[in-house]
Amino acid sequence: MKSTTFLALFLLSAIISHLPSSTADDDLVDAEGNLVENGGTYYLLPHIWAHGGGIETAKTGNEPCPLTVVRSPNEVSKGEPIRISSQFLSLFIPRGSLVALGFANPPSCAASPWWTVVDSPQGPAVKLSQQKLPEKDILVFKFEKVSHSNIHVYKLLYCQRDEEDVKCDQYIGIHRDRNGNRRLVVTEENPLELVLLKAKSETASSH
Repeated sequence: MKSTTFLALFLLSAIISHLPSSTADDDLVDAEGNLVENGGTYYLLPHIWAHGGGIETAKTGNEPCPLTVVRSPNEVSKGEPIRISSQFLSLFIPRGSLVALGFANPPSCAASPWWTVVDSPQGPAVKLSQQKLPEKDILVFKFEKVSHSNIHVYKLLYCQRDEEDVKCDQYIGIHRDRNGNRRLVVTEENPLELVLLKAKSETASSH
């Protein structure tokens, strides 16, 4: 009985310690100032609206359905709701942790909703896969706060594993292809700067 009570108190204290009563500068925070939920769905939006809309999928090349991750050309579009998940069992995204990003409503031909990075003629690009992916291929992103911003604006880092080390020294940016698609690609300059807007549950469950 004592061990059960102790376990219950331990779990309660762990939950309370992660409640969003206050935030630190390095916490991952949405556009409304709330901590980003682990497994929650959000729109990834440009903090400057003239730069296009939110993030969505597009069909490019010989893809059987939209598998390329792009920025919407429509400035008033929020794009598609995106799930943000950490490997840690926590209520909120832990500070500085790697995350997996995936569409709440992935296209039919995608074997997984999670983003991955693949080689392309434009360089490494963000795509959905038609095959199941191991965890190491989807936990490859990290949010980095824009230091000069007084609001919650983030760059998106691409991280690579080298044996036991994780190197996060490249960013996700935009490459506009000849068809006008604003593809998300790996870059060392001109990274995306994003705000995270919480998707309402009814919106996240349907297009």
